[in-house]
Amino acid sequence: MMKIPYTTSLTTLFSYGLLFAFGKLRDLFRKFFEWWKDTNNLHGYAPICLGIEDFYVRRVYLRAQDCFNRPIASAPDSWIDVVDRYYDDTIKTLKRATNTSKCLNLGSYNYLGFAASDEYCTPRAVESLKKFSPSTCSTRVDGGTTTLHVELEDCVAKFVGKPAAMVTGMGYVTNSAILPVLIRKGGLIISDSLNHNSIVNGARGSGAVVRVFEHNTPSHLEEVLREQIALGQPRTRRPWKKIIVVVEGIYSMEGELCKLPEIIQVCKKYRAYTYLDEAHSIGAVGKSGRGVCELLGVDTADIDIMMGTFSKSFGSCGGYIAASKEVIEYLKFSCPAHLYATAISPPAAQQIISSIRVILGEDGSSRGAQKLASIRENSNFFRSELQKMGFEVLGDFDSPVMPIMLYNPSKIPAFSRECLKRNVAVVIVAFPATPLLLARARICISASHTREDLLKALEVISEVGDLVGVKYLLAEPKKREDGRVKLE
Repeated sequence: MMKIPYTTSLTTLFSYGLLFAFGKLRDLFRKFFEWWKDTNNLHGYAPICLGIEDFYVRRVYLRAQDCFNRPIASAPDSWIDVVDRYYDDTIKTLKRATNTSKCLNLGSYNYLGFAASDEYCTPRAVESLKKFSPSTCSTRVDGGTTTLHVELEDCVAKFVGKPAAMVTGMGYVTNSAILPVLIRKGGLIISDSLNHNSIVNGARGSGAVVRVFEHNTPSHLEEVLREQIALGQPRTRRPWKKIIVVVEGIYSMEGELCKLPEIIQVCKKYRAYTYLDEAHSIGAVGKSGRGVCELLGVDTADIDIMMGTFSKSFGSCGGYIAASKEVIEYLKFSCPAHLYATAISPPAAQQIISSIRVILGEDGSSRGAQKLASIRENSNFFRSELQKMGFEVLGDFDSPVMPIMLYNPSKIPAFSRECLKRNVAVVIVAFPATPLLLARARICISASHTREDLLKALEVISEVGDLVGVKYLLAEPKKREDGRVKLE
């Protein structure tokens, strides 16, 4: 777990304290004037938006809303056209301008560069659009299963190394709709403390008992498993009907690789099922892009349920579940995402099939291998350079996700705005997506980034880091051409 420097945590708490104090004071004055002028328009109804979340949005988020929801007018390639926005009030109402700014894209999940026009994928996606239309206008169990969907599921199953697969139209729903089907009341879900919100909501909706273990700590997972098996179900103390341990391949807000071999060893010891979310790792890591299992040398037969999404490395949308034929057959008869949701768009399905073929070299070229080599080299180079500059960067090498810690609420929008002024688009992440004190900028590297792109980004981020004051660690001394340390 992260240890925040004392002075950093103190100043961050003080800054949030000021925001909350002045926010509460303004709310108090607003209530007084509403009472004084009798302008309350609720007419006896309770307010729909109420609570700490509403207060946070009004008094904290709205101060920096220009840093979020930025519209773009191009494909999410290495460079994007960001639509300029302006406001006539105090950032309460943002309006779109007619002009755009060309910015280096460090925010999209376009890990392998398939989101832009591709010489192999794009013509085939366009052809499928002409043949099948943009939507099936039906669920999979009615008239929504085309030949492309059948081909896609076979393709995904072979790619990830499982007997069968099922695809859905949305990655978030894959977790939130699948978990309640796999386990119900009487079961136990043990979840990593930093798992994605889709996993959290899926676990809550299952009716199973949920316990968490310390982030990426197999020893604590074993402690939780041993304790819960000994205690059994609440009140009755009967044995658990089933136990599922849920982890991610690459944690999306930390950029860390899962300690998968150790976690599997613990799960096998206590006969617990393993559920692996590879949303950010499938296609992005591993010699042939097959995710953390390939990268860490784990046999996919040791993973009971494998989940992933197509919106990162494959330039499309949707998600998948890969498992045994029996499990997939069961899910197709019982999962709401399969029974009641519209099937994934045929052009999106074709895009996934084509991108997997490119990754595997089945298009007759070596572009897939080149993309995988580029994403690995770009990620490791960029991470290494950021660390040398003195930024506090989370995550592991080979991961294309690089969070730069910002902490202080005043530095969150400042970092984003200053980068945008210099034509670099970054994503900032704060509460509720992260704990209150752990705000960060999340950099996502792509295979489509050139070395010149990365050097420009590093130059801008270094300049902004000095300006905003987010270089919390000591920078590595620069060296001259003769190899000697350059004193500044």
